[in-house]
Amino acid sequence: MWEAWATIGTIILMVVTLVRGRAGPDTVLIGGIFIMMTLGLFADEGKFPTVAELLRGYGNEGVVTIAVLLVVAEGLRLTGAMNVLTEPLLGRPEGVRRAQARLMFPVAGLSAFLNNTPVVAMFIPVVREWCKRTGISPSKLYIPLSYAAIMGGTCTLIGTSTNVFVDGMVLEAQRQGMLLDTRIGMFTISLIGIPVTLLGIGYLLLVSKTLLPDRQSPSVDVADARRYTLEMMVEHGSTIDGKSIESAGLRRLPGAYLVEIDRDAERLVAVGPEQILRGGDRLIFAGLVDSVVDLQRTRGLIPATDQVFKLSDPRPNRQLVEAVVSGTSPLSGKSIREGRFRTVYDAAVIAVHRNGEHMTDRKIGDIVLRAGDTLLIEANPRFSTTYRNSPDFCLVSPVADSTPVRHDRAGMALGIMAVMVVLAATETTRLVHAALGAAGLLILTRCCTPSEARGAINWRVLMAMGSALGIGKTLETTGAANMIADGLLDLCTPVGSWGLLAGIYLTAMIFNSLIGPIGSAAIVFPVAKSAMVMAEVGTDFTPFAITIMIAASASFATPISYQTNLMVYGAGGYRFSDYVRVGLPLNFMLMCVTVVLAWFYWLR
Repeated sequence: MWEAWATIGTIILMVVTLVRGRAGPDTVLIGGIFIMMTLGLFADEGKFPTVAELLRGYGNEGVVTIAVLLVVAEGLRLTGAMNVLTEPLLGRPEGVRRAQARLMFPVAGLSAFLNNTPVVAMFIPVVREWCKRTGISPSKLYIPLSYAAIMGGTCTLIGTSTNVFVDGMVLEAQRQGMLLDTRIGMFTISLIGIPVTLLGIGYLLLVSKTLLPDRQSPSVDVADARRYTLEMMVEHGSTIDGKSIESAGLRRLPGAYLVEIDRDAERLVAVGPEQILRGGDRLIFAGLVDSVVDLQRTRGLIPATDQVFKLSDPRPNRQLVEAVVSGTSPLSGKSIREGRFRTVYDAAVIAVHRNGEHMTDRKIGDIVLRAGDTLLIEANPRFSTTYRNSPDFCLVSPVADSTPVRHDRAGMALGIMAVMVVLAATETTRLVHAALGAAGLLILTRCCTPSEARGAINWRVLMAMGSALGIGKTLETTGAANMIADGLLDLCTPVGSWGLLAGIYLTAMIFNSLIGPIGSAAIVFPVAKSAMVMAEVGTDFTPFAITIMIAASASFATPISYQTNLMVYGAGGYRFSDYVRVGLPLNFMLMCVTVVLAWFYWLR
């Protein structure tokens, strides 16, 4: 009996540590499983996890599937496939509610088939750009962005890591001869997830005007920021060839502006939004370094200097680097072309900054460099290490997240993802096999490199998941799950099976607000399994598994309850109370819908 109480005490200690902010979820979960393994030295064999059992948790099918899906999402990001999907859907909204609707529906749809965390990461700069161009307060859009991604993730099995994680626990139980009547397919959760998502989006559209704050996020003073002169070319036959500047999205650029267009030796200055772009147009921009990175990733725009295409390394292997010309540099006093920059450094200058001065030279290669000029260079990452201590430059610094997007492979990436979804949805193969095949094809087709695939895997999250599985297993082996289930049954049995579902949902929701979705699912899963057996409500665990999936994900009342809530916390300039005010009613609304529908479909 002491083993059960020790396990419960360890979980309470973990919760207190997280609430007080002493450590992150991964550290707390790993620390918790370490305590339980240590307690195993003083308990009967089989009560607490061994090293071998812990390692089996890290190799759980759900954990492996999540790791592989992160690679798939990275391949879609690096090819710009996300933009191919979102650009025609988002358009150019006018007004807060219209912007929220045009944001939330596509985000929810994408999150149903992609892990919602990278979806939010890719939409954060989109929302930032909207806010700068339209004057809409970021605090009106970032919480809807996060909530829509969370709710969209409940629409399919692969929409969120929590769903895959719970499915992995079901599969593991079936391998041990339990829960054999349970069948969870790609769209089983959709029966509840789609109504939940539609209701949640409707609620946000209805209450956002009064409950969401009208607050600006912290902004950077750009008065003294480096503004580069950048030259880009409209690619022949591209998506923006023949479009106006307005429809191409090149008007009111955040942190940048279009100075002029060079067309067939004719200079077009003070161009209006209705000006039609043609293939071969040279566009002269002035902007901050972040804006330069965004322009480099715009479909249909390519660097105007042909030196970029003569470098020895393929573009996907390069990044942007800032370098300041020193007083002793052989480049000083020469034009970029005369200095034979590409030949000497195997790099290409794509933009120049000189004390805020607008460079009036017709082409980047004609700019005569001076000591103190800051160059924005496209080069292999080894450029930074090779020339960091070179007397040619005072400072060399790589620009974060500046790898060129492989637009030519966006269609390939979308096709691979579509095949993966079809295979998993039709149960032609297991999800883990479909995801492994998709990740392998993305690497083979050079949508992402092996090193980028390795970098996409969040090892801290995977370690936390493996540890959470061990903690959940310990709840069963020590009898703690049965103790908690007994208490849950005493409270919920008088109101029937739907009351049991409500108790499980509420328990998962509370744990989620304290220790996050994965830890919540791992702890509540064995409790729900024990409660189902004790209550004698059948042998199909599907309603309980679906309830845990939604409850462990769809928690909105705190910024720490889900990773995407934390991601938009600073960007939207939010306070803790903002999440409570908007998210708590949504929590209970979705709980009612989930419990009623799960009871109706499986338990009535």
